[in-house]
Amino acid sequence: MNKQISAVIITLNEEKNIGRCLDSLQGVVDEIVIVDSFSTDKTEDICKAKGARFVQHKFDGHIEQKNWAITQANYPIVLSLDADEALSKKLAAEIRIIKSNWEYDGYIFNRLTNYCGKWIKHGDWYPDAKLRLWDSRKGHWTGKNPHDRFVLTEGKTKRIKKDILHYSYYTISEHIKQVNYFTDISAKAYFLAGKRSSIFKIFFSPIFKFFSSYFLRFGFLDGYLGFVQTVISANETFLKYVKLKEIQDKEK
Repeated sequence: MNKQISAVIITLNEEKNIGRCLDSLQGVVDEIVIVDSFSTDKTEDICKAKGARFVQHKFDGHIEQKNWAITQANYPIVLSLDADEALSKKLAAEIRIIKSNWEYDGYIFNRLTNYCGKWIKHGDWYPDAKLRLWDSRKGHWTGKNPHDRFVLTEGKTKRIKKDILHYSYYTISEHIKQVNYFTDISAKAYFLAGKRSSIFKIFFSPIFKFFSSYFLRFGFLDGYLGFVQTVISANETFLKYVKLKEIQDKEK
């Protein structure tokens, strides 16, 4: 018996990406639900033109928004994508097979990231396995904003070694800007969760992040852009702990 699947995507001003994402879902899922945080660009027009159901909802955090978005789906089996992602053709074909032979409660896929026009195939960014297809009755979104993850509280999962294609940043400046935004959110989330920074973490965590990704996980094989991406990601770790310490010091 074929399982019916709801694709659920949250958006905010994603006119650059959302069309590609929705096109990759055609013939794979049975409905597409967009939960939008009041975009001011052409996101809504694109989504409606491609047959998606478009719902708007106030954004209170990535985790909160994605948990609310699940409630808007008509089917319990949910495929979750971000607006800057798309199914590869091989993964789309695999999901069509899974639909007709549903054996597990969740399915984990690899995520392959395109960074400034280059596919990053090593380091911390690949294979970057993500649980993205699941029975929504058996889990929920959790994590620390803005880094969310879906967790099954019961049931079995299976790893499918096919790729979600992630079109992350078109320019290095975009990456740097997003890092500054994300580390603001991360530092606050860490503080509220009881985590604390220290000079030791500020100094050594970025060094370990870079060494692990660039050398232990062969990030150097991705060339110049692999190096740039790894340095900026290490800097993200540095900024997160610096900003966390700043919050701590203000609270004293």
